[in-house]
Amino acid sequence: MFKKIKIIKFVFFCCFFFNNLLSTSFANETLPFNNIAQHKSPKLISSVEFEDFYGNKLNLGDYSGKLIIINFWATWCAPCLREMPSLDALLNDKNFDNLIIFPINMEKTNLETTKEFYTSLNIKNLDIFFDPDLNFNKELNLRGVPTTVLINKERKEFARITGEVNFLDKQFLHWLLKYD
Repeated sequence: MFKKIKIIKFVFFCCFFFNNLLSTSFANETLPFNNIAQHKSPKLISSVEFEDFYGNKLNLGDYSGKLIIINFWATWCAPCLREMPSLDALLNDKNFDNLIIFPINMEKTNLETTKEFYTSLNIKNLDIFFDPDLNFNKELNLRGVPTTVLINKERKEFARITGEVNFLDKQFLHWLLKYD
């Protein structure tokens, strides 16, 4: 009887230990940064309209089937300034087949200031986009910059990054490739 209780305790201990070990390693493997919130149930994003540098209207709904990164930033934002070069370089990563990046300047549309910001950081690959009607803010309930929203091929937000990250981090790239 005493031996049976020891065996049961041992089995419970093993189950508890391995469950915690696996969930910890899974969390570390799944999320490369502590400021990424991954959604258990990805949320469908509506067909949000925004503008390119020239004032042309774009519709997010036209990009189904693509891995979309929407990065919300401002020219006065120091963390945005630090992360923008790595976001620019990410667009050239040949490992991604379906990646689209929309860096959305959340300030009032100011073409000259935004262009100077890109030039000062030697941004070559990213286009400039604006959200003058704050459609993204309404749809995504944004709280500040930088914020990066990650949208899967079904046009569902599967994760959100609040704050600055290095978009060239190897662990991040490995994680992101799962969605491409």
